[in-house]
Amino acid sequence: MAPMSNHSPRTVVIVDAVRTPVGRKNGGLSTLHPSDLLGLVQKALIDRTGIDPSEIEQVVGGNVSQVGAQSFNITRTAWLSAGLPMTTACTTVDTQCGSSQQATGLAASLIASGVVDVAMACGVESMSTVPIGSNSNAYTKNPKTKEFESLGKAVSKSYFEHYEFTSQFEGAERIADKWNITRADTDAFGLESQQRAARAWAEDRFAGQYIVVDAPDLGDDGKPTGTTHRVARDEGIRETTLEKLQTLNPVARENGVHTAGNSSQISDGAGAVLMMTLEKANELGLKPRAKVVDSCLVGVDPVLMLTGPIDATQRLLERNNLTIDQIDTFEINEAFASVVLAWAKELGADLAKTNPNGGAVALGHPLGGTGVILTTKALYELERTGGKYGIISMCCGGGLGTGTLIERI
Repeated sequence: MAPMSNHSPRTVVIVDAVRTPVGRKNGGLSTLHPSDLLGLVQKALIDRTGIDPSEIEQVVGGNVSQVGAQSFNITRTAWLSAGLPMTTACTTVDTQCGSSQQATGLAASLIASGVVDVAMACGVESMSTVPIGSNSNAYTKNPKTKEFESLGKAVSKSYFEHYEFTSQFEGAERIADKWNITRADTDAFGLESQQRAARAWAEDRFAGQYIVVDAPDLGDDGKPTGTTHRVARDEGIRETTLEKLQTLNPVARENGVHTAGNSSQISDGAGAVLMMTLEKANELGLKPRAKVVDSCLVGVDPVLMLTGPIDATQRLLERNNLTIDQIDTFEINEAFASVVLAWAKELGADLAKTNPNGGAVALGHPLGGTGVILTTKALYELERTGGKYGIISMCCGGGLGTGTLIERI
């Protein structure tokens, strides 16, 4: 472990990043235990770089629904289940949808501050196995009555003295109202996401960033049959037309602008990023691919809830004396179409450089895994296009925004 230092922060570099394909709900990845799914990308980074895993001093992982198969510090159980060294410490964080992006920021901070020289950030969510909200709707059996009782509400009554408690769907609709975003706008955005993702696969733009996953086949009894099936492609992409999208019913309000066709998909997936100091990369003979220039986590109005990418992007630009036009690629999570459209309107961002290979509308949004998946996509897109700067940002439940600024080396 590196000694603590009072000197300026050290240069943090990304030497590799990897993701699984994103599986659709009850799709190809759903038969894997989430810890095994996460372990695959943890192990893949080690195999691809050839690093001695004992060099990795801490692993910080993101996960949202930490209950059942995703409980008990899944980052650690995944690491151990993959046969990796018990001496490596692991932590699991919950920053809602931005969990693994915040894990990336925390891991980078551990390196920059001198706590460790090498760290891994990662994240996973198996929404097929552990549905969203499972940890907010947990029950226990009363030993006296033998009846099942709720373990309690996610917020107390005192919360309502300060804020209205809205759903993410309602927050997205209020964002659409505030920024004058119409149903035509959101449907066009949904179609564009699908078209970009299909083009990315057709042009092999994702080459190198994903691993092929062999997942177990399950019998009618839910147990493995001994055979496997291969998942080698994002499963959420579907052919559609604007006319088809226009026929879908709104999901939040009777006359709302968001439908299943212009909102993120329920998904399974995982990703991981290996980071270290520039000096350590040189010592180990590993090629640094990008610098982690800055990261942030901001708090925003929890009623609108999903405006975090606006504030996070502004903070990254201001702190690093950059303008929006100097950023070559953006990965802004497509939780809902209005989130990205409002962000672009407010900041004057170029949508042509935003999610150029499709986003969560087409590819899916495996909650705690999405942040590192977006970071992986941004890194590879900068390398593909020769760009310099990339910004990754996500909105999060409860009114938060994550942000990461990377610079290709």
